[in-house]
Order: sequence, then C-alpha cells, then structure tokens
Amino acid sequence: MAGSRLERFGTVFSRVRNLMHSGVIKLPEKPIWYDVYEAFPPKRVPLHVKPHTRLCTKKRETVPEVFYKEDNIRAKFYEHYGMGPLPFDLSKSNFVSTCQRFVDKYTEIKSRNAFEDAAVFEETGKALLTEGMVLRGRGARSVSAESRDPVLELKLTDPSQHVPREDWRPAHTCTSYLLRDRLNCRMHLREKSRKQR
Repeated sequence: MAGSRLERFGTVFSRVRNLMHSGVIKLPEKPIWYDVYEAFPPKRVPLHVKPHTRLCTKKRETVPEVFYKEDNIRAKFYEHYGMGPLPFDLSKSNFVSTCQRFVDKYTEIKSRNAFEDAAVFEETGKALLTEGMVLRGRGARSVSAESRDPVLELKLTDPSQHVPREDWRPAHTCTSYLLRDRLNCRMHLREKSRKQR
C-alpha cells in the first residue's frame, strides 16, 4: 500500500515517494518540489504531533450558592415534619406542596407579627391546623394506635418451641419448622372437617 492519507502517519514527501515506488505516480508526473525537497530536506522532520491541551489560564469562577430567606424555613419544615402528609402531585399544574403552603403562611405571619422564628414556626403549624391541614412530626405514626388489621393481632409462637399435640401425627418429617406448622394446621383442619361429616 502506498501509505495513509492522514498526515499524522507520514509527511507529504513520504507519501509521494511511496506512490512513486509503487508505480501509481510515474516519474514524468512527479511534482516540481519533489527534487528540491529531496536535495534539501528539512532539519526537523515535519511529523504530526498532537497539540498539548491548553491549560486554562483563566481562574475558574466559583458560582456562589444562592440561598433565599425561605430556604431556612423549608429546611426547618423538612427537619421537623419530614415530607408532610401529602405526596407531590406533579400531574396538576396548580398543585401547591405542603411545604410551600407552610412557607407562605410563615411569611404571612412573620410580616404581621414581630415574634421570634421559633414562635412563628409554631404559630404557622397551629394556623395550618385550623385550616384543616394536619402536620405530623417526623417519626410520628400516621395510623391510630389500635391496629385495625386482625392478622396483626394474631399471637405467633416461636416454631422452635412448637409442642406437637397428642391427637395428631405428622405424615412425614419436614426440615422447615414454618412449613411443618403450616402443613400441621392444614392436616388438622382436614381431620376436623372429616370428623364433623
């Protein structure tokens, strides 16, 4: 092959020389500069050298963090109440989050009164409560103390302390205590239903 067309793999002279050796360029068709270049070659071979990446001489400007007055209120709200009772509903364009309602009410109360921040924070919570928005503190249970699910009221026994009943005999041995208890219960119910028939 005569050579690559990319200049970084060779010089123009080396490519023309290789094309002449391979017979692609005939001697009468050789360029005028070829003899001059061959007689007086450059002192430094003009190879393609990848340019160094320029170091940035400008000092990078640090963008200052933008904090608004309400950001502190939001931080306190999320610290005290968490995400709030309502999830974000992004499908509605006019949706206002619980936190935003809290911030709006906070700024309204703060502009009317000259209380300290902690007092205004408490007053805002009370004002939202009178409007019907219930805010629960972080870690507070959202369900009532009494469980409404009867399954949770079942008293589960430790399978390792299972004492088999005298009237029942297992049909086979099981390695898993839970599986054995489940099978025992099913078989016991079957026997009970047979006796009732």
